[in-house]
Amino acid sequence: MPDQGRPSSGEQAKQHAIAQLRQAILQGDMAPAQRLVENELAERFEVTRASIRAALIDLEAQGLVERIRNRGSRVRVVTVEEAVAITECRMVLEGLCAAKTAATADDAQLDRLTALGTAMTKAVADGEPLTYSQLNQELHTRIQEFSGQRTAVALLDRLNGQLVRHRFQLALRPGRSQHSLVEHLAMIEAIRARDPEAAEAAVRAHLTSVIEALRG
Repeated sequence: MPDQGRPSSGEQAKQHAIAQLRQAILQGDMAPAQRLVENELAERFEVTRASIRAALIDLEAQGLVERIRNRGSRVRVVTVEEAVAITECRMVLEGLCAAKTAATADDAQLDRLTALGTAMTKAVADGEPLTYSQLNQELHTRIQEFSGQRTAVALLDRLNGQLVRHRFQLALRPGRSQHSLVEHLAMIEAIRARDPEAAEAAVRAHLTSVIEALRG
């Protein structure tokens, strides 16, 4: 049944379609190269085709969707080399965020990061790579949030959306979680020590390892 409180067309409908499509792509519900059929999406999200078309244009600008000549739109396929290039950009931006967090985080924020490290350690010990992957992403998100660096966070939000499939594949690679855990605990330790340079270096070391894993 349509949501009577939400218009099926106009700017609100477009924003609703963008939010729903973006969530589906980021959660892996829509796979790379999957066709995005306007009629089907309009029915699914209870908006007009025009709203879906406008949403797809915005998501194309975000790097999540690509339009194929004479074939319509599909979820964008990100190659390994593109994933590496994106991760190199993340290295600079996330290093900045970690340094800022180390310099400004309060005790409650530091405790939150420590709790995430503890949960990540338990997930690895319990052999739960998908839980570990979710906690991993939450840790990165919290470090960015606590940094107060809104420009970097906005850029990272756009970049990270393009890496969903590669992140999922890395999470399931045997031994990857154990290796990654050590790197994340080093990041947390440097931030807790309120050492901006060490925090930035720890993030760069971690993402260098991610690049090696992507290429491996």
